Amino acid sequence: MTQSRARICILTETFFPVVGGGETQALDLGNNLAERGHSVIVVTRRSDATHEKRGKVGELLVFRVTPSGTGRRKKWGLLLTVIPALIRLRDRYDVILVSGYRIIGLTAVAIGMRLGKKILLKADSLGEMSGEFFRRGLGTVRLSTKNRAFRFFINTRNRILRRADGMVSISSAVRDELLEAHIRPEMIHDIPNGVDTTRFTPVSDPVKARLRDRLGLDQHAQIGVYTGRLVSYKGLALLLRVWREVVDEFSNAKLLLVGSGGLDMHNCEDELRSYVANHGLQNHVSFSGSVRNVEEYLQASDLFVFPTESEAFGLSLVEAMACGLPVITTTVGGVRDIVRHMEDGLMIKPADSHALLAGIRKLLDDPDLRTRLGSAACRTARERFSSVRVADLYSSLIETLASSGQPVGNATGSISEK
Repeated sequence: MTQSRARICILTETFFPVVGGGETQALDLGNNLAERGHSVIVVTRRSDATHEKRGKVGELLVFRVTPSGTGRRKKWGLLLTVIPALIRLRDRYDVILVSGYRIIGLTAVAIGMRLGKKILLKADSLGEMSGEFFRRGLGTVRLSTKNRAFRFFINTRNRILRRADGMVSISSAVRDELLEAHIRPEMIHDIPNGVDTTRFTPVSDPVKARLRDRLGLDQHAQIGVYTGRLVSYKGLALLLRVWREVVDEFSNAKLLLVGSGGLDMHNCEDELRSYVANHGLQNHVSFSGSVRNVEEYLQASDLFVFPTESEAFGLSLVEAMACGLPVITTTVGGVRDIVRHMEDGLMIKPADSHALLAGIRKLLDDPDLRTRLGSAACRTARERFSSVRVADLYSSLIETLASSGQPVGNATGSISEK
């Protein structure tokens, strides 16, 4: 291990074994940075009382703090409970990497500055800087993001967040949001999320058949799959309505929804399950629940459907592409940075049921198109989004950050690579 490597504290609201895009990224990135000689610890919320307060996950030493439990508002408690943890562990890290700064970024910057640590902020979702992320939650108490008290909080928080040493944008959509919040361009570093391309990889037809047997899937079905959280802004209600029409034309078409709504405030899993039951789709739509073998469901499928309405990046999309699946998705947010229409996937406007139906029909009808798009998608994922490449970018940025007396943007400019 190289002695001079910067020591890193990953600060995140939730962490493994919670399953989600942000949690997966934090785990994979942490392990990859540890492989590069960095000492990496994780500080997170003890979201389940059965989780150990301190333990190892892969190469990472994880410290879990209160409040524990499943209440959606408990994450706000982290604003206070991470303070003693960050102070107690201060001799273990040089840089705080905040994964999802919408709430805990405030504490990270304030305490990090006090302790003389460098702070790197990374948004996992759109709306973290603007405050739009909180729209749904505010709606439950009949408030809007234009509420005067809320805007005061966001503006005050953002003045503090701007004092971080650097910000990572995982897509051009996130970069645009940061610029609108008056973050200096030289402070922004464009690093996409990464995918483990040794885990998410195409398989041969015999392996695909064995996976279908193991997962209880029909060997003769044409299987479309969605992976990710079952939340309202992913366009899943629209997908189910369209799938009713798909099965009228393709009687052997099956749709797999892999994931759950979990604790997300946008959880729509119950509504989706009710729709399937009420419209007699039980033989055509299956729910897996939360699983850890996502790659096997992808490898057992024929196409990937991702009709999202809002997306900072689209990790599930890149995972599917890495598995060699042809994809159909929407022209929103960070997705626009990933897929090129008719080159490595199909792109449609969001919330367009006719276009979604036409795209699914095109892929089901044309095996040669599926093969061509799937092969190109795999190349895109491997060349642009491998976790190895992404970890190298983070390692370089963090080393520069830790060794600089000034914010890294002032010293070196962006090290990002598109």
